[in-house]
Amino acid sequence: MGSISSYETKDGKRYRAHYRDPERRNREKAGFKRKRDAEEFLAGVVVTSLKGEYVDPSQGKATIRDLGTEWLANQAHLKPSSLSAIEVAWRVHVEPIWGPRRVAEIQHSEIQSWLSRLAAGGPTSKPKSATVTLRAYGVLASIMDVAVRDRRISVNPARGIKLPRKSKKKRAYLSAAQVELLISKLRGNHATLIYTLAYTGLRWGEATGLRVEAVDDRRRRLLVQENAVSIGGRIVVGTPKTHERRSVPYPAFLSEMLITECAGKTPQQLVFGDGVVHKVAPKSGVGWFWSAVQRARLEDPAFPEVTPHDLRHTAASLAISSGANPKAVQRMLGHASAAMTLDTYADLFEDDLDAVSDRMDKVRADAFVGFS
Repeated sequence: MGSISSYETKDGKRYRAHYRDPERRNREKAGFKRKRDAEEFLAGVVVTSLKGEYVDPSQGKATIRDLGTEWLANQAHLKPSSLSAIEVAWRVHVEPIWGPRRVAEIQHSEIQSWLSRLAAGGPTSKPKSATVTLRAYGVLASIMDVAVRDRRISVNPARGIKLPRKSKKKRAYLSAAQVELLISKLRGNHATLIYTLAYTGLRWGEATGLRVEAVDDRRRRLLVQENAVSIGGRIVVGTPKTHERRSVPYPAFLSEMLITECAGKTPQQLVFGDGVVHKVAPKSGVGWFWSAVQRARLEDPAFPEVTPHDLRHTAASLAISSGANPKAVQRMLGHASAAMTLDTYADLFEDDLDAVSDRMDKVRADAFVGFS
């Protein structure tokens, strides 16, 4: 399968391994200080060839920039918002550092140090959040996963890295009374939209993407089939986050409000706004929604700092407190499974534990009567 030869350098004797790869091409690797090291390398080549795991050293010369460009081009299946996020991670954090590097030269310790610097910041850069750090890591690790599958490298040095933990942000829920308080503080024609978000759990893009024909007033259902997302200052319309349409119920008090919003519009026009232009999500810290929240907080000190997306959590809270089962809440919110709903809103089910223990106590008490 191969042979070992020695040669002289200014630093002393070195050894070279000669072998043929699985394609019967002559190969060699030089620079071994000990003959034993060259023999071990040669034995490794034999084993990997027999197992079909041989890696051609020349393939490892490809740079992360070359592989990353191709990898990004293959991510077209992602939702526009997700694709935009990884493109930013690649352009800002991955490509400038790793772009010129050959994939076979990158070491595990280098990647660990890079992530630590991202998270901690430095003299000229601010610390990056766990979300930003993990996204950048995910891009690099995924590119190197492809390099492994393409037999450019035998193992991915990005795997097994110690990653920062994302701390779960405490969710803000509004009570029904607080929803009414928020509505009372709104200025402009936004009440129906806010009620819809708070009582159906639609995402902002799903609500603002609703068309008149999607409103079924007879059954009180909203057919969610579009999602309007702002990316780079422009609205991109696609399918909902899970790629699946869903029918969402809405309470009776919303009927007249939605009918009013739809009045005079064609079936293809948008429910909210002028029917043509999608309403843009209000920015954090400014605008009509933030102003209404601040006015509500002045009246109610317990009123939480909420965003439009928190109204989705509010809808889940109101549904659960009304007695809806997890499967119904899952279908309303468009979660992939009821398990996901339970995991996401586990804190809302904590009070149910007391009710369970009370019912079990009653079951035992009723049974005990028969034996007294």
